[in-house]
Amino acid sequence: MSTAEHAEVNRRDFLYVATGAVGAVGAALTAWPFISQMNPDASVLALASIEIDLAPITEGQAITIKWRGNPVIIRNRTAAEIEAAKAVKLEELKDPIARSAVAKDDAPATDENRTIAGKEKFLVMMGVCTHLGCVPQGDNPLREFAVVEGSNKTGGWFCPCHGSQFDTAGRIRKGPAPENLHVPPYQYLTDTKIRIG
Repeated sequence: MSTAEHAEVNRRDFLYVATGAVGAVGAALTAWPFISQMNPDASVLALASIEIDLAPITEGQAITIKWRGNPVIIRNRTAAEIEAAKAVKLEELKDPIARSAVAKDDAPATDENRTIAGKEKFLVMMGVCTHLGCVPQGDNPLREFAVVEGSNKTGGWFCPCHGSQFDTAGRIRKGPAPENLHVPPYQYLTDTKIRIG
């Protein structure tokens, strides 16, 4: 092979590699807008986490906020509601798993695994029934698993669509719902402020 033939082969190899590289870069640049448009919108990213001040929530009161388009229930439980939740035997529960992002995976559904240690007073959970996605209502005096305080029944949630009943820790006790109300990931920033997400 002469020097001229060898130079021609090297030039041809270089042109093949260069053409392939330019084609690959062009394909990537063409595909980028399509891939980029699949990312979440800025308004969705803004709702990825939310901070809530717990100080205005009085004992026995519950509020519902919106996080990632879903309702989240935050309840300042009374001492009687906490005691009722802790007294429940795991064998009595329809769903024995905590379903809590603040506990280990497959942790038992104890009241302690559905709240943060030392902060059991506040229960934070998704307000979406695990049966068909309805929003359970709280403080329904007809509920079977309510806590009697004075002349009132308080605590627990009732899903009016199909009759699922949840206790004062948000655990399914009766009805078609297959799982406990889920606890989202959250943490305390101060003694009276939490961040969900």
